[in-house]
Amino acid sequence: MKAHSKAQQHAAGAALSAKRGDTKVGDLQGASKEMYHSMSEIELEELASTNTKNLPDRANED
Repeated sequence: MKAHSKAQQHAAGAALSAKRGDTKVGDLQGASKEMYHSMSEIELEELASTNTKNLPDRANED
């Protein structure tokens, strides 16, 4: 699964950092906190590794 925006990729990276123990879970906010609780480390790694070159800053909320 690839990230749909730079914001989603960034949130996944923060959640992955907490999942690996590099960041405190209490420091997470919003989407990254939800991702931490609902996704596996492998899923987070896939999202966080998405190339951001052609991604929008934020995804459209339709």
